[in-house]
Amino acid sequence: MKTAYLLLGSNLGDRAATLQAAVTELGRSAGRVTAASGLYETAAWGLTEQPAFLNQALEVQTHLTPTQLLAACQAAEQHAGRQRLVRWGARTLDVDILLYDDLVLDTPTLQLPHPRLPERRFALLPLAEIAASVLHPGLRRTINELLAECPDELAVTLHETQPEG
Repeated sequence: MKTAYLLLGSNLGDRAATLQAAVTELGRSAGRVTAASGLYETAAWGLTEQPAFLNQALEVQTHLTPTQLLAACQAAEQHAGRQRLVRWGARTLDVDILLYDDLVLDTPTLQLPHPRLPERRFALLPLAEIAASVLHPGLRRTINELLAECPDELAVTLHETQPEG
């Protein structure tokens, strides 16, 4: 079994319900979900003129290879109606692999750890909730250390888990 950390994000439709459905789907297709952060709300990063995101980090115990896990993540996105029209654009569901054990991988289709993890507060904060002392395999810094040093100033706040309308 390998331990992978995923980041889920949604900024279209009922974001909280989409994330919950994705957790269920990934538990079925990717492996056993062994930890889940709370839901965090943040302004969009990159392409900023769009609705705010909800993000959630997951710890998954998986037998899948990194490439198979990527395919499971992309299948969950498709199941949620994801359309890839504009880079960093609005989406029903985005699933990123942040870490996969201590693997460092750089291929045309997958980079591990996620190359922008150290510069994204919206990824580090939920990840720190469930994996604060985990070491980033490339930088040899804990997730808490990366969060403390993160240059991203976007506000990331714990989301009240109420139905969205």
